[in-house]
Amino acid sequence: MAKDLLFEIGLEEMPARFIRAAMEQLKERMEKWLEESVIPYDSIESYATPRRLAVLVKGVAEKQEDVHEEVKGPSRKIALDENGAWSKAALGFARSQGVDPEQFTFKELGGTEYIYVSKSRAGVETKTIVAEGLQGILQAMNFPKNMRWGNHDFKFVRPIRWMVALFGQEIVELEIAGVKAGNVTRGHRFLGQETVIGEPSAYVETLRGQHVIADVNEREEMIKRQIKALAEEKGWNIAVKDDLLEEVLFLVETPTVLFGKFEESFLQIPQEVLITSMREHQRYFPVLNDQGELLPFFVTVRNGDARSLDIIARGNEKVLRARLSDAKFFYEEDQKLAIKDALSKLESIVFHEELGTVGDKVRRIRRNAEKLSSMLGVDTGEAEAVNRTAEICKFDLVTQMVYEFPELQGVMGEDYARKAGEPEAVAKGIFEHYQPRFSGDAVPASTVGSIVSIADKIDTIAGCFSIGIIPTGSQDPYGLRRQAAGIVQIILEHKLSLRLTDLFVIALETHQQFHELKRSGDEIMKDLMEFFGLRVRKTLSDSLRYDVVDAVMAAGYEDVVSVVSRGAALMDAVNGQEDFKTTVESFGRVSNLAAKASAVKVRSDLLEDPAEKSLYDTWRSVSGEYRDLLAERNTVEALRKLGELKEVITVFFDAVMVMAENEDIRTNRLALLAAIDEDLRAFADFGKLVWA
Repeated sequence: MAKDLLFEIGLEEMPARFIRAAMEQLKERMEKWLEESVIPYDSIESYATPRRLAVLVKGVAEKQEDVHEEVKGPSRKIALDENGAWSKAALGFARSQGVDPEQFTFKELGGTEYIYVSKSRAGVETKTIVAEGLQGILQAMNFPKNMRWGNHDFKFVRPIRWMVALFGQEIVELEIAGVKAGNVTRGHRFLGQETVIGEPSAYVETLRGQHVIADVNEREEMIKRQIKALAEEKGWNIAVKDDLLEEVLFLVETPTVLFGKFEESFLQIPQEVLITSMREHQRYFPVLNDQGELLPFFVTVRNGDARSLDIIARGNEKVLRARLSDAKFFYEEDQKLAIKDALSKLESIVFHEELGTVGDKVRRIRRNAEKLSSMLGVDTGEAEAVNRTAEICKFDLVTQMVYEFPELQGVMGEDYARKAGEPEAVAKGIFEHYQPRFSGDAVPASTVGSIVSIADKIDTIAGCFSIGIIPTGSQDPYGLRRQAAGIVQIILEHKLSLRLTDLFVIALETHQQFHELKRSGDEIMKDLMEFFGLRVRKTLSDSLRYDVVDAVMAAGYEDVVSVVSRGAALMDAVNGQEDFKTTVESFGRVSNLAAKASAVKVRSDLLEDPAEKSLYDTWRSVSGEYRDLLAERNTVEALRKLGELKEVITVFFDAVMVMAENEDIRTNRLALLAAIDEDLRAFADFGKLVWA
């Protein structure tokens, strides 16, 4: 007969950001223990609130399954010595398995005989091992931060205050850090009380009666439903960000949504400031109208029922008023700071001890941006805007508002620059140069913002690589992967005629003017190409088959726009053209023999056979136009142009013996194939394509 198993760990309030991972970890560890212990069960559910982690396993067998296994040992040749006695290897195998050698049997596997031993183990009752299992699970759990309490050596995310451990209706004998497991749980800190769990299956409903919604999904749906109802009632758009909802979800045990208001005078402050203050300091959801403009209201979630909501709302309003007053003060004081004075303060902020101050970084950004403007051929007006944007792009880092809310860097810079009379392109560029800030974020919309963003990001990446800071594994403290991916996104979005090597050269030359590189330029360039290659490959892999990605990457990825365009064109051809496989096969025949070529120039006077003359003439006709199309990034037409070689290649191989006895003829034919192969490899390494 199966029973249910309940394990609840009662704690002081945990940090909200730790809870979901902890809940999932508890479930995973329970599943692993049951599997390793060979204990069958029906299903498993996990629960969590700020004060508890719990797992409920239904249909747990009362006894382990009996284990029958056959273990393979050494081969007969190794197991027996020349006298037919058991060898040291066989005797060692017997000891390791806890059996007598007389229990060995021989079986053939793959034409070789091996010794085998059959082992059986009767399963024990689950209740005899469950306490040890739960203790092991608890002690194995890990968290981003642990703590100790009292005089206990045991560490956990927060002090354990109670535990419930039930197998059926029986209490599991378990003690951790002076806390004994029982069948008594605790309800809501203020609305509930201690209560007995009669049996595991009653866990969720028993807690509900004590004002605790243990099911995370149910609690989330309650919050969403109440917010939606309030929005419909008031005609509001309540901005619910997933990360804030996740945090609020793990701050409450019984959620009740309410709203409050604040003085309209605060709306004179940029709404990004107000929203950030509400979200970061108070965990409030902002309220917007249909045009996306902030309204003087906020929505929050109370950890409790609906009693006295008006009093709760007034208390929240009072706290928010103080927060917004601080924000208003910072905002007004910041505007008294002249941009030139802010820039001088950057000289005292260290960017990196080996890369200088933020002021040094700004000068490097400015130098990079100037070279990029010239390389990309922007007009004089935009070049001036790029220069000014690069010069003042970091000035808001010394403002009080950004000190209080670092995530507003760029946002405040745009606002303050505009109020200081800077051109609109410059103000917008200050905001945009931080984009994209994260995966999925928008890239700069303007040319000015794009150039300064690239100049800033490549300065950080090249600088770090130059002093040996290169991301390894999951370690990337300076966000270099994100910044490299951002550069790739910007180049693609704006289809910039910018080669990665040219970009690296610009950045490294600028760094050489400001500090001595600790590594050789060639070494840094190689590492940068590999680093960006992984970012380009990731971009391609999001929409292309792995073999198509391999094929186009092999032809080079310095021109990011080109490699992505080539990948898309090749993928369409692979999927959409029935005869493309035979085209690729003809290309493959060319490449295979081209590898044997020694000459680099084709001599037309040595072309004898009409088939090779036809191939030569067709290639000469195709190559020029093909290369022009490739340079223009018209890759669909470029690939179609290459396809025109298919028939003449096929005829050539049917009619001509490439490896002719005459050395000059043979060398010339191989040179012709090598020249064609060079064109093919400018598009892709077609030999990497995999066909079903």
